[in-house]
Amino acid sequence: MRGRGAKIAGVLPLFTLLIAGAISAFDDIERLRIWPLPAEVKHGGRRMYLSDDFKLVTEGSKYGDKSGILKEGFDRMLSVVRLSHVVSGHRNSSGSGGSGLLQGVHVVISSSSTDELEYGADESYKLVVPSPEKPSYAHLEAKSVYGALHGLQTFSQLCHFNLKKKIIEILMTPWNITDQPRFSYRGLLIDTSRHYLPLPVIKKVIDSMTYAKLNVLHWHIVDTQSFPLEIPSYPKLWNGAYSSSQRYTIDDAAEIVNYAGRRGIHVLAEIDVPGHALSWGKGYPSLWPSKNCQEPLDVSSDFTFKVIDGILSDFSKIFKFKFVHLGGDEVNTTCWSATPRIAQWLQKHRMREDEAYQYFVLRAQKIAMSHGYEIINWEETFNNFGSELNPKTVVHNWLGTGVVERVTASGLRCIVSNQDKWYLDHIDAPWQGFYSNEPLQDIKDKKQQSLVLGGEVCMWGEHIDASDIEQTIWPRAAAAAERLWTPYAKLAKNPDKVTTRLAHFRCLLNQRGVAAAPLVGGGRVVPLEPGSCLAQ
Repeated sequence: MRGRGAKIAGVLPLFTLLIAGAISAFDDIERLRIWPLPAEVKHGGRRMYLSDDFKLVTEGSKYGDKSGILKEGFDRMLSVVRLSHVVSGHRNSSGSGGSGLLQGVHVVISSSSTDELEYGADESYKLVVPSPEKPSYAHLEAKSVYGALHGLQTFSQLCHFNLKKKIIEILMTPWNITDQPRFSYRGLLIDTSRHYLPLPVIKKVIDSMTYAKLNVLHWHIVDTQSFPLEIPSYPKLWNGAYSSSQRYTIDDAAEIVNYAGRRGIHVLAEIDVPGHALSWGKGYPSLWPSKNCQEPLDVSSDFTFKVIDGILSDFSKIFKFKFVHLGGDEVNTTCWSATPRIAQWLQKHRMREDEAYQYFVLRAQKIAMSHGYEIINWEETFNNFGSELNPKTVVHNWLGTGVVERVTASGLRCIVSNQDKWYLDHIDAPWQGFYSNEPLQDIKDKKQQSLVLGGEVCMWGEHIDASDIEQTIWPRAAAAAERLWTPYAKLAKNPDKVTTRLAHFRCLLNQRGVAAAPLVGGGRVVPLEPGSCLAQ
């Protein structure tokens, strides 16, 4: 225990050194205290203060903010900056050593488009503090409101609450930041089948995602263990929930989508077929091959596909993301051959079990496409019959190495979630592995690189629930978030070089009410001993 403690104890002197002013190029980056690291950053050495009536100004912006997304984002930013402290206020700059006073932030959004959150929307922004034209204001430019929300998140990390003066200050001004994400898909999976997650917990996870600039919540809604979501077309499906209180209404789902969307986060809904679906038969037993052999879903029955069509029809009214996830992983087809009537169906259609698996996946894909979706499937579908997948399929890698290279070489798109690095339920996996995991590993061809949409960290729910989800996600998900956001050339080759900055971000999450665990060890660890969160 003392050996491990001694290793991290070196972080605190390093932190002190950086605050005092180290001069190396990398140490200067670490002094920025911004996570994820922006594409381009310049800063000075002055100090500024926020006025107690710090305000949002949008003069000259083409974006009307009719639904209040920008104003809400601004209010949230002020809230996390103040950290529930009582701000005494600072109305003038007298006695501040020549430092300036910021009256507000001037946000200019160049697009007049609607608030609809579209995949691939421009998330770039430019932030200048203070504005050369209006020195009493910060200036934030973006092409979309969602880029502006990212800019406000970065601005919030420049701010610090001065406990002596009881005011909010910004150090190292002037700041000039130009930023945009490296990948368009930066995801986090949550699993509400293995353990039910109450709505406030899901919303809190969404809030925490915005701090690290993740933009896709992959909602693995149902699985073998439970079916918690109301499906109006087939109302008995949620009989498969753990209990009547551990369910989500369709209005609950719409609320989650709306809540996430107003924060710039897409919600990717998943139904995993044909495997992982035993819970479906609790309400509709005919979906099982037999009473004693209950998954995968019955491939021989048209009713199976009518239910899938009904689910996806209901999904299309709620989940507006362009993609839907259809699973397709870990399919054990033994029940099909072991059930006489299905075995006869296979014989009649001259199908082997593996061919029936392909038939099922491709038929489900066609149904999803009929509802306007593009499809994401787990990698087993590609490994077994990749050439037969719809060309619009996105292959979700989780098993092996080299899969991403093969998928993109075939012309299909890919999302990276390799389990050895980006599975959060692997409690012994340290954050350094999350940081070092490179989605474009061994892919040199530019066209193939463009087919890698990004990546996703996966919080599978077998061993987490509302009591421990946050400390299992954070801060390791933040390490992956920088990998997905920051330009490759700006990423640290040795992840230990970012320890101080990540420790600061972990403390920031704690200050904002997110139960992020210490950096030392794997996931969900406890502090080794008393001390500053900056040294843990």
